[in-house]
Parts: sequence; structure tokens; C-alpha cells
Amino acid sequence: MKATAIRNTCSSLRIPAAFPGSRVTGLLRRCPPVAPAIFRAASAAPSGGTKPKFLVNFGKPSSKYAGFECDRSVRYTLDFFIPREVIEKTKETMEALQKRNAAIQPSLAIIQAGEDDSLLEMNTKLARRIGLKVTQVCLEKECSEDEIVKEVLKLNEDPGVHGLYLHLPPASTTSRVLTALKPEKDVEGISDLSTGCLIRGDLSTGYVPPVISAVLELLDNNHVSLEGKTVLVLGGHGTLEVTLRCLIERNGMVAITSHWTSKNLKSEVCFSTVILNLSFPHFEGFNLLSPVMEADAIVILEAGNMDLPPNWVKPGAVVFSCDPTHNTGYLTAAYRMKNVVHSCTRWLQERQYQPWNLSSINLQPQTPVPSDIEISRAQTPKPVDQLAKEIGLLPEELEVYGRSKAKVRLSLLDRLQNQPDGKYVLVAGITPTPLGEGKSTVTIGLVQALSAHLKLNSFACLRQPSQGPTFGVKGGAAGGGYAQVIPMEEFNLHLTGDIHAITAANNLVAAAIDARILHESTQSDKRLGMDKTDPASLTPQEINAFVRLDLDPSRITWHRVVDTNDRFLRKITVGQASTEKGQSRETGFDIAVASEIMAILALADGLEDMKTRLARMVVGTSRGGQPVTAEDLGVSGALAVLMKDAIKPTLMQTLEGTPVFVHAGPFANIAHGNSSVLADKLALKLVGQDGFVVTEAGFGADIGMEKFFNIKCRASGLQPNVVVLVATVRALKMHGGGPNVSAGTPLPREYIDENLDLVAGGCRSNLRKQIQIARLFGVPVVVAVNVFKTDTQAELDLVCQIAKECGASDTVPCHHWAQGGRGCIELAHAVNAAATRSNNFQFLYNLQLPLVDKIRAIAQQVYGADDIELSPDAKAKIDYYNQQGHGSLPICMAKTHLSLSHMPEKKGAPTGFILPIRDVRASVGAGFIYPLVGTMSTMPGLPTRPCFYDIDLDPVTEEISGLF
Repeated sequence: MKATAIRNTCSSLRIPAAFPGSRVTGLLRRCPPVAPAIFRAASAAPSGGTKPKFLVNFGKPSSKYAGFECDRSVRYTLDFFIPREVIEKTKETMEALQKRNAAIQPSLAIIQAGEDDSLLEMNTKLARRIGLKVTQVCLEKECSEDEIVKEVLKLNEDPGVHGLYLHLPPASTTSRVLTALKPEKDVEGISDLSTGCLIRGDLSTGYVPPVISAVLELLDNNHVSLEGKTVLVLGGHGTLEVTLRCLIERNGMVAITSHWTSKNLKSEVCFSTVILNLSFPHFEGFNLLSPVMEADAIVILEAGNMDLPPNWVKPGAVVFSCDPTHNTGYLTAAYRMKNVVHSCTRWLQERQYQPWNLSSINLQPQTPVPSDIEISRAQTPKPVDQLAKEIGLLPEELEVYGRSKAKVRLSLLDRLQNQPDGKYVLVAGITPTPLGEGKSTVTIGLVQALSAHLKLNSFACLRQPSQGPTFGVKGGAAGGGYAQVIPMEEFNLHLTGDIHAITAANNLVAAAIDARILHESTQSDKRLGMDKTDPASLTPQEINAFVRLDLDPSRITWHRVVDTNDRFLRKITVGQASTEKGQSRETGFDIAVASEIMAILALADGLEDMKTRLARMVVGTSRGGQPVTAEDLGVSGALAVLMKDAIKPTLMQTLEGTPVFVHAGPFANIAHGNSSVLADKLALKLVGQDGFVVTEAGFGADIGMEKFFNIKCRASGLQPNVVVLVATVRALKMHGGGPNVSAGTPLPREYIDENLDLVAGGCRSNLRKQIQIARLFGVPVVVAVNVFKTDTQAELDLVCQIAKECGASDTVPCHHWAQGGRGCIELAHAVNAAATRSNNFQFLYNLQLPLVDKIRAIAQQVYGADDIELSPDAKAKIDYYNQQGHGSLPICMAKTHLSLSHMPEKKGAPTGFILPIRDVRASVGAGFIYPLVGTMSTMPGLPTRPCFYDIDLDPVTEEISGLF
């Protein structure tokens, strides 16, 4: 749209002094030309009758409502007609707003066709007095509908604009224009939605049009009781007439309508009526007084050239007109300003924390329990915008992706910055086995119990599944049974594309590295370019240092990534084409979720922090021994662009309609294994002070939980209230000495039949150790036993008994997989109780300790090792990182998840071993040092029979089969 002028103006307003009191003859010398007509009407009143009473609007500035009795013995005061009371009350409201928020300044935007400053001047005079701001947008006089809509939509999204006034020809105020106008900014009350709300009697969402506000308030200020009286609305049509009629009736009067051409006009007027005249029509020759008239109220909406016959007006009548062809000026502008301030008040109220109004979705569990995907498809999720509204999100804070998921904008943190956080719960587990422990399922079951059954606000925060496990061995991570996130297909496949954004950003860095090496090796310093004021003054050495990074190809640490388990990409050779001029080198691929960019996404606390972290990522070392960063490559700004949407958490829901944030997805064995800091922070604000945020750490407590405390909590500044430690009888049997199992083979009898000895062995080794690890950090522990149908009551009772002996605050069997939230109510009560207990949270180590000592603290206190053993490469790397100033970073151990030790086959709680550290690397952007223990791989491989064998798509229904 082409706007010819956009101005902000706030002129001063001076209210003229009131006319001194005088008799009617004095009035005739001072008033505008309409006054003689009024006086003639008054003098024509029959002797002994009640004299007509008039309220007159001349469209001029005034200090209060003017009124006078046409009795020559009565003194009166006449001011120019502006409602001082409205202005003063609006100003008081404005001052009260600014006491609560000094930075707020309500703003009115006027969109008009053509350049006419008279309207702007009139509105800004009042705006200056009240403390508002007025913006004028002048379009071409013959502007198109598209141009108007474009400007309306732009102002709709401007948080600094609280009211829109469309000063356009009637032909330009089309249905499309009115539909585009946001009702909350429609201070003229002209949109279809606003009109409908007013007609229905809902004054909480829309605004009364300024002209109608003036009519109703002037009637009220006339001190005439109109209860039960009849008001004739004359000469109007359209929504203004209908709205006025409805509001008159809601004020206790009877409203009828008529047109000037009505044959029954005279009889219709002859009701008990008051005549309302809000503008300045040409009433010369219009005798307003009639001795035979018995009317009490007439509202003239449009008069044009029509006159009421003099003998139709009764003595004692009050005369006004709302004819839009005449200038009602300052009167309606005053009510417009009142609506703008009201709009701003609503806007601020909406941005306060809102109590939840969550509607849960009923579950009807079946026996036997169907497959996960069948359960997911049997439940219809709520529209995500409905869910967002129920938990207090504003429409502008939501970016909807289809019907069931949406991104949530980080502006929510600014809006609720003063809102106290809810309670923070971490779900971890014992050392995992191929049988599965169900941390995600417990997380979902717990929040379903808290919100849908105990009516306590709760949020689940989960990681986004990687395509690698989904098509490999593990499957998805949406939970399972009647405790899962829906739609589970969308949750497990692509979601909102965050992992794809990470892949693109990571590989852009890789491409920048190889391109830089190629060009530096094949071009002169002059061709590489410089950005200095006086390049001629630089020496050859300075030029070389300026234009060259001089990356050492053998010391590049940055890998490309792909989100697929592809073992043959673990080591590759690049640059073998003849066009690369011999610049080949060995490198490799990692899985996408192992990228440092994924770790940054999970630890950043905002867009600026993420951009800073991306810039300081170290990608390699120069031949001179200096680290080379993404900022040195000039790629950090482009990375931020690729990641600008991925930084927003994705909102989804559980089977019972409770909210879930899905964000980030680093693996716990090769990264820190937790969902994002931002998702947790947003959720903690949304649930309120008495609510719960339940977040999950990857793998066992020795990996995911330890990194949650020492890395994530340091980055976020948040402290958990409770740890929920998930265990299963089957896994405890394996840790107690049970036989190994492999996928696709029948379970040995030990895992099907009752075996209390194996259960006790697993409890007193692995479960005890994991409880002790949690208590190292001073946080209460609740053990959740994820119940399977093969578990016996004696086995469950034994786990509960030993867990409490080992220091757990409580131990609860959970049946959420088969029953949903109802099967997790006991756990919800236990968590609620534990959250009220004393919490002595502490970190495992001080960041100022040497890197070696921090590694040793984790190995000995968490894993149970006797000591650590550093390879020569690891020692050299530690010395290098100390020289670079990275010695104060926390530690992120890359270790197998299948054992507390570095030996996957060692179950239970191994002791008496030395932990080998074969290499040490730095994720400077993410902010941690990660030692590699044993033979850890950052690129998983596919098994003999991957999950993708079972996955298929029906081309007719587009339904997915075989996913889980």
C-alpha cells in the first residue's frame, strides 16, 4: 500500500472559559446561529406549560455539557460543547495505567483517504490533554481495498497501536476491510464482530461507537428519568441504528425506528419522547416547539434536508441530532479517546498471568491395551489454538503449524517476567536395558494425573525424537499406551523441522570451512579481499594475517551431520573431485542431534544468547595454533537466520489434552541429553506458582540427570524441586544378575516369572546407586515403578521397600500405560508432597576446579570408579583448553548409557575400575568440555532388522502403519 503521509502529532488543547451566566437575551448575542431558532421555539411555548429543555452540540470545544431552560427568568450557563467529565475521567484512567506501567502510552491510528489535517488536529488536541499519541496514515484519495486492508493488517500487529479509526468514504468500508480490523482495536465499534457483541449485550469485548456513547451519556446527564419511556430512532439505517436501538432498550427504554418517508411518522413521533440533537443541522425555519406534541424522546440519526414540523415537538423536550453529515467533532473524539484508553487497559490486563481454564479429554482405556498408534488415532486432539488459550497464551504468541502443533514465541518470557515460577520436576531413570524403562511414558502419565485428575497446572517438557532411533532400534519417544503425546506420527516425524534446521546450519559451517581452505590455498592475498580504510599501509605480513585464517586441515574438528543412523559415514574423504585442486582430507559425519548446534539450542536462553554461542563455536585450529570460530568464518549471522524459528519450543498435547513442550533433542551419551532451557522457562511461567513442570533427562541418572544438574541448571539458573527416578521390575532383574536379552527373541523365564532374588539384587545395586547419585545434589527422590503385566505384587512391594531403605522419599507403582493419568494419581500425590520438602540443591563440583579434577569427581562420585586414566592425546587437549581459557567450563562426559562404567556389559553397580579418557573435546559455543570415555561413537548404525521394515503408508488414506 502506498501511504502518502504518516505523522505522529500531539498538540496542546486549551479549554475556553465558560460563558458568564446571563438571561436568554444575552445568549442571543453570544451563541452560534442555531440559538435564535431555539429561542423562537422556546418563546412559542404556551403560557403556563412546561418549557422545552434542550441539550445542544455545536461541534465546538467546551468544558462540559451545556444545558439551559427556555424560561426567561432562569439563568443558565452555556459552554462550547465538549464533555469535560469524559476527558477528566479518561485522563484519570490514563494516569492510573501509567502508575502501573510508566512506559505505556496508548496510541490511536487514523487511516484516512486523502490528506486532511483537520481531523488529526481535532483528535491530537484531545490526545495531548489526556496523554495519548495519535498517528495519521494518509492513503491516496482513490485508494483500493487491498491498500486499506494491507495497512489495517499492519497496524493490527503493531503492539504500540491500541485503537484504529477508519476515516474513509462509506464505499471504502467494505466487508473485507471490516473483517480485517481486529475487534480489540476497533474503537469505533464498526466491525461485524464488534457490532454483533454489542447487539447481544456483550460489552466486554467490543466498544460502543463514540456517537452512541454520547447519546447514552447525554441522556443520563439530562437528569430526566427515561425508565419505561419510548425513544424514536429517526432517519437511521444499518448497524448504527440497530446497535443504538439495542443499547437504548438495555437501558430500560422502549425503542422504535422510523424513516423520514414513513407514512406513520407523525403517529410514531407522538410517543412520550426526548429529541436528541448531537450536531449542527440547519434548523433555520424549523420550529422545534409544538404545543400539541406529546413525545418524550427522538434520536435523529440522519436528517439531511428534512425538517420535523414545528407542531410535532412537545414543550419540555430535549433536542439533539447525530446526523453524520455534520461535524460532531470534539464530542465524539472525546469518546474515541476513552475507547483507546479502555483498549490499552484491556491489552495490559490480557498480558497479565491468566489462570488456566484447561478442558481435559476423556480417556476410555481398553483391555488388552491396543498399539500406541491405534490409541493415538482413537483420540481427537484439541485444536492447538484452543489449548493455547486455555493455558493463557495470547494469539500473537502462537505460530500455528497445522491443527495440532504450534511454535510459541519467546516474547512470552518478557510478558510474564514478574510471574513466579512453578515447581520443577526432573524425570530420570536407572541404567537402561534393552527391555525399556519408560521415562517418557512416566513423564506423560504424571502430567496427565496432575492436570486432568488433580486439577493442578502441569507441563511436560520433552526432547524431539531423532530420525535415527525412530527408524533404527528404539522407535519414537512420544510415550506409550495411554500416556503419550498426540498426534504421535507428527511428534516422531519431522515435527516443525527443528532438526532439519540444525542439519542445514551445521553443514553450512562445514561448507564454509572447506571453501575457505580451498580459496586460501589457490588465491593471492589481494584476491581474498580486505576491509580497511587504508590497505596500502599494511605490510605483507599484516595483509596475510588479516585475510587468511590458515586453517590446518588435519586439525579441523567440525563434522557434517545427517539425522540417520549411517555407520558408513563415520569416516569419509572429501575433496576428491578434480575441481577441488587436490584439497582432499579425511573427515566424517555425526548424527544431527550430536551437533554442537543442537546443544546450543538446548542451552540458549534467548535469540541473542544463541547467536553469541553460535559465533564462538570452535571449528578447528590454525597452523599457528589459534582456534578458529564460526565468527571468524563470517557464517554466524547466517546460522542465526537458519535457527531463528527452531529456537521457539513446539506446543503439543497429551492424550488427555494437557500441554507439552517439545524442543531440542541432544543424546545423553554423547551430549547433555536434556530438552531446552527455554521450554522449561516458558512452562514454569505458564503453570503458575502452584503448578508443575516435568522435564525428562536422557538415559540413566548417571548420565542425563548428572548433566541436567551440572550443565543445564548452571545455564538456566533453575533448581529442581523433585527427582522422579523410573525403574521397572524387569530391568532390576537384569541388574540383579538376570540373563541378557536381545530384540526379537522371546524373554527368558526369569523376566516373566516371579523372582524376588533378582529383584532384590537389582535394587541393592543399580537402584540404590542411582538414588544416591540424585541425593548427591540434595534433591528429594521419588521412585516410580513402571508396572508391567508380568510383575507380581510381591515384586512391586519389594522394590518399594528397598527403595525407601535406600533413601527415596517415596516409591509408587504406576499404571499409566494401561490407565492413563488415572493410573499415575498416586505418583502425582507423592511428587506434590515431595515438592514441599526442604531442598538443599548443590552442584557436584566447583567450576574453578581444574578440568582433570572435575572429570575425576564425576568418575568417582557418580560412576563409582576408583580413578581416571588420561591418554596422551587427552592430556594434550586439556593443556590446550586451559591455555585458551576454557578451564572453567563444566564437563559433559561422552560415555555408554548401558552401564555405570565404561563397559556396556557391566550391569548393576560396578566397582574397582579405572575410567579411561581417550580424548577430550570442547563445545565452546555450547559451553562445556566433553571427554570421550572408551570407544564412544557419535554416529549410530542400523541393526540387522531396523524399525523401517515395518513402516508403510496407505496411499489412499495416507495413514501410517507399523510406526509403533
